[in-house]
Amino acid sequence: MRHILLILVLLVASAVALAAPPRWEVASGNVPGIENVAQSQNIDSEQIDVLVRDGYIYVACRRDTPVKVFTILGQLISSQTLPAGTHRLRMAAKGIYILKTDNATRRVTI
Repeated sequence: MRHILLILVLLVASAVALAAPPRWEVASGNVPGIENVAQSQNIDSEQIDVLVRDGYIYVACRRDTPVKVFTILGQLISSQTLPAGTHRLRMAAKGIYILKTDNATRRVTI
């Protein structure tokens, strides 16, 4: 019985470790509230704007911008350079995350 339990634990742990990290995607279509990004959560008026809605983190970049997202405990969730435009990242779990760019850091709550 212990062997079966150990095997199940190892299978679950390996499945979690192999799970693909969340990926940024281009936000297409009309997102309610996205037009208010600059007014509500501006990190740097020349760099990016941030909005959280429906389990997504939306980032509007005016130029290519490296963006990293960490858990509140410091675990790296995503690290990518986003091209100019509006992008979104689906967060699987609710919680507090840290979004870092070249020269700014923002706490994001999902």
